Amino acid sequence: MAFSEVNIHSVVDLVVTTLDAKDPTTFEHSYRVAELTEWLADAMNLPRSRREALHIAAHLHDIGKVGVSDPVLNKVGPLSEDEKLQLQSHSVIGFNILNRLPSLARLARFVRHHHERWDGLGYPDGLAGESISLESRIIALADSLDAMTSNRPYRYRKTYEWALQEVQDHAGSQFCPKCVEILLSRKAELKILLYHSRQQAQERHNAYVGHEELMHSRRVATQDGFLEEAPSTWLSESA
Repeated sequence: MAFSEVNIHSVVDLVVTTLDAKDPTTFEHSYRVAELTEWLADAMNLPRSRREALHIAAHLHDIGKVGVSDPVLNKVGPLSEDEKLQLQSHSVIGFNILNRLPSLARLARFVRHHHERWDGLGYPDGLAGESISLESRIIALADSLDAMTSNRPYRYRKTYEWALQEVQDHAGSQFCPKCVEILLSRKAELKILLYHSRQQAQERHNAYVGHEELMHSRRVATQDGFLEEAPSTWLSESA
């Protein structure tokens, strides 16, 4: 197969699998955000081509976290100002990664601006209102909703009802009012989607396996010779 025959979906699958190997938790989060984003775009009657592009961008919205250190990503306590800046850099890192490929340049902008706020207080460019693309506004809402209803290193997940109230309270400040209006008009359907996407995300891993299975870095020996596989009890030990 010639290199020119590799399609965009194959490239996206490669990038997403790389994210899975780096951080399975972020991989699952990105899968759920993509499902929620496409559902919301469908509810807003966006054309198919736009929904498909948005779905891909949502899958890749956190790819820039490959450039953020694990101690910052997984920190349990409050972040310092420097750590906050490092974490916030992921949207620009993601943009820089995706913008290298001309066919992903438009999607790269959606990724760059998925942490912008309706009131202009977001990052990295301080955009406000409709100067933020609709695609980025949709991803921002889906991203926040999934983040609130998922466990994080620094807190347990919030309830579905609590998260919806938070979304409603911040419509017109953090979130696009129109996006929030449409989301809240379909609460029952949304709850089912969130449940199923959580189950499906856990079944979609392609890259991540245990450390020993991935690296095969430890010499394994018994009195009878060498073992091909390390005992499962070794998985918790450092390599």
